[in-house]
Amino acid sequence: MSEGTAESMSGSGSEVETGAPAALVAEARAVSDTAAVPSRVRWPEIVIACGVIFSICYLAEIVLVVLLFSILAAFILAPLVDFLIGTFRIPRSLSSLIAVALLMVVGYGITYASYNQVVNFLHLLPKYSTRIREEVMTFRKQAESLNPLTASEDDKNAVTVRQPSPVNELLTRGFGSVGHALISFSFAPFLIYFMLSWQQHVRSATVMLFRMEHRHTAYRTLGAISRMIKAFVVANLLVGLFMVVVTIAIFGLYGLPFFVVVGALSGLLSLVPYMGLFLALLPLATVALGQIPSGDMIFLCLAVCFVHVFALNVMYPKLIGRSLRLNPLAVTIGLLFWGWFWGGMGLVLAIPILGATKIVFDNIEALRPWGAWLGE
Repeated sequence: MSEGTAESMSGSGSEVETGAPAALVAEARAVSDTAAVPSRVRWPEIVIACGVIFSICYLAEIVLVVLLFSILAAFILAPLVDFLIGTFRIPRSLSSLIAVALLMVVGYGITYASYNQVVNFLHLLPKYSTRIREEVMTFRKQAESLNPLTASEDDKNAVTVRQPSPVNELLTRGFGSVGHALISFSFAPFLIYFMLSWQQHVRSATVMLFRMEHRHTAYRTLGAISRMIKAFVVANLLVGLFMVVVTIAIFGLYGLPFFVVVGALSGLLSLVPYMGLFLALLPLATVALGQIPSGDMIFLCLAVCFVHVFALNVMYPKLIGRSLRLNPLAVTIGLLFWGWFWGGMGLVLAIPILGATKIVFDNIEALRPWGAWLGE
């Protein structure tokens, strides 16, 4: 009797254990099957979102350029603000005001010291351009003389149409006019001041914009972007100053005309990734081509190349560290795209934009393959 009762109880217990959980198991299997099906990539929504983002970037170009330049300037001045706060116990608002005032004084001093040479250089630039054009036309005529299909006489009735300079178009694209650019950049000191004085509030408030489960990722991403931009700004500032000072000294010792302007342009253009060496030779060629002996021209070109190679291949990697790891293909595509999209300002801002994009991709699970593609 006890064995039958125990058997019946065990049988009913098995029904409870196998019957009731069966529904839960079936439901769990259905959920797992649904989760196992890979979610389809919504390409139309992605394309529309990218189109909206790039449209905003195109229409608000001047606003975004001023904002990004203000961010870079704020990172340059941040160590000075921290030094004033930690050493002299000056409030952050007053320290930020002092840092912005020093930046404006330095900018005014550089402008005042180089104003005469810049004006004279711009006044004589058409003369140098004419001589370069004559040298180019000489080589062109020699090349055309080797072509038997070239017409022997020029068409005297041909009308010459002078196109605007591509350099001016590249540098001033998107700004409309000089007055428009000056009005837009007049907001930069105020933006820099508020970025410095409200630094902690802006960062914490930005993190609070995300949901609770994403705030840690957002905080980590913002910290990585901050370190990347700081390393990028410091490295470019020190390397740029080194190349500008050394190039000006070399051109000044040789006695090259407008050596301050030409040396500064050559040193700053060397910072452009992968194209900097070619661009650094353009100011030298503009002033020296047809003006100095060929041997001296070769010597100055070799000096510019040596300074560029030493600064970009020895100094720059030690300063930038491992905070910015982008492969050459991604950098070249980024320079091509942002240079076409924003002109000369896009060439300057392309690397920080790519670096920040890679950091965002690395901290989002679904976008990590794209971050790996951008990296080394």
